[in-house]
Amino acid sequence: MYARALVFFLLSLLLAWPGAAWAQTLPAPGLVPTLTPAFPPAQSRPDSLRRRKLPPPARKVIRLRTEAADAPLLRHYRHRASASDSLSALREVRNLVLALQADAYLTASADDLRWQHDTLSVQLYVGEKFRWARLRNGNLGDALLTRAGFRDKLYQNRPFEPSEWAKFQQKILAEAENQGYPFATVRLDSVQLRGADIEGRVVLDRGRVVVFDSIQIVGKTKTKKRFLTKYLQIFPNQPYSQQRVDAAARLLRQLPYLQVRADPEVRFAKGRARVYLLIDDRAANQFDAIVGVLPNPAPAAGQKKVQITGDVTINLRNISGGGKQLGLQWRKLDVASQLFDAQYVHPNFFGTPLELGGSFNLYKQSNAFLTLRPRLQLTYPSARVGRLTFFTERRSSRLLSDSTYRTRTVLPDTIDSQFNSYGLEFVRNTLDDLFFPRRGLLASGLGAVGTKVISKNADLNDTLYRRLPLRSTQVTLGLRVEQYFPVGKGGVVLVRFRGESLVNKRLFLNDMFRLGGLATLRGFNEYAFYASSYGIGTVEFRQFTGGDAYVFVFADQGYLRRDLSNDQTSSTPTGLGAGLSFRTAAGLFQFVYSVGRTQGQPFSLNASKIHFGITSRF
Repeated sequence: MYARALVFFLLSLLLAWPGAAWAQTLPAPGLVPTLTPAFPPAQSRPDSLRRRKLPPPARKVIRLRTEAADAPLLRHYRHRASASDSLSALREVRNLVLALQADAYLTASADDLRWQHDTLSVQLYVGEKFRWARLRNGNLGDALLTRAGFRDKLYQNRPFEPSEWAKFQQKILAEAENQGYPFATVRLDSVQLRGADIEGRVVLDRGRVVVFDSIQIVGKTKTKKRFLTKYLQIFPNQPYSQQRVDAAARLLRQLPYLQVRADPEVRFAKGRARVYLLIDDRAANQFDAIVGVLPNPAPAAGQKKVQITGDVTINLRNISGGGKQLGLQWRKLDVASQLFDAQYVHPNFFGTPLELGGSFNLYKQSNAFLTLRPRLQLTYPSARVGRLTFFTERRSSRLLSDSTYRTRTVLPDTIDSQFNSYGLEFVRNTLDDLFFPRRGLLASGLGAVGTKVISKNADLNDTLYRRLPLRSTQVTLGLRVEQYFPVGKGGVVLVRFRGESLVNKRLFLNDMFRLGGLATLRGFNEYAFYASSYGIGTVEFRQFTGGDAYVFVFADQGYLRRDLSNDQTSSTPTGLGAGLSFRTAAGLFQFVYSVGRTQGQPFSLNASKIHFGITSRF
């Protein structure tokens, strides 16, 4: 009779408590803190011994007494037979009782706790294991129950575990919060207890329906509220969704031109919810000019032994407060090679969260070839999974005039071609800071497939194309993963891997990836390597001396493979170096010193590379 009354008492606590907290705070029967036995009295010592070094106290022995039928069950629970002190011994007994209750032994209790010198004697009652007889749907819709993970078989002849029931409650509440009922509660109604079997109905008290009112910006920013409303998908008069509020902070942190001071705050009044965004503008517009000094490995007549390279970048973000972005980059790689990049991003395409973007790339390799790569893409930014991009790209490469082509008897290593592809790209970003990360993960993957068409060059003999497939399928794969780990005070370890691969029956030099230099493989000239497949691993340690100032050392290890018809080779270049970065009145100054080693080129100070420049953000 008393056991049944105790079970009803526990179930009343269970039904009245929203969420999972009850299973963590439920006091164990018979183990109320105010009724615990007094600690064993400390033995008095003469004054002459008080100043002497005392031996360590004896460990407290825990002796459990229970029914013979329950002894095998207790062997499955790991509990210590002794403890270092009295409080630890009592805590060990309490943890054992809570573990039994969590495993559906709801009436488990620790009775008659007594101290006998250094031994705690406990009369442990296990009781019956309670189980679900049936859980019926009270007033919940079938769709809501399904989304919450309800299955009839999970609540028939299964142990009644408080933690599982609490998780089920939380799932129902989460669904209700995302449908406009942020103050809903869940309870178990019409409870019937037949021996150790529990039957009842799950009932949802929805409370008052709540809709979004508006978003309010708190902080110094030029970002327009209209843009953020569409970007966060929080529209007036729509049902309140806690999921959208939680996603707002993650989506805002993906914008490089905003500084999020705190998570969004929500205020409810008269059935409406107003969301406050605590954000400030961040200097994200970039003007970057870098000058590189490199030795000329094979100077021709009239050329200098040292060559100057350059890199100028302009990035304009959040144009007119509407989230639009424009980027331009020009790079002079050597005396005769140049690169030009341009890109534009337009958010909230037709009022949706989609971003429409376009880019254009031009690369000229000395007097050998010219490659153009226009690209159009559509991106869906998601707070939960990341950014998903669908793109289409047209890559065309043509040979520049060469007087030797008319006399060639074999095809050159470069060729005129055109590659139209369609692909998907996924980016997952959990970095705590986009510019100076201390922790977090950045991962991206890319896959594209298309048709490659080889065009015949008028300067080459037509017979050279006879055995060459002019149309073929080409696949492009890419992967990048980098993880930041905080170490000590101001230290950060970066571990990064990046790789790409081209899959095609016949590849040429102007099809391949270009590697080397500050952005890919440090310690070597810009675009020093051609590769059809590559992988580069990086380990870098940064010691921050301020919010945006640090010194660093690094090691880059690469594996490069080149698959040409007459040149199938691989190499493993290594780059080592160090550098520093700090802010000046003119901008962020960076200095990098590196050396590289590969086949035929050992580490040598004479072949070292120095890069320095200033990045100005405004």
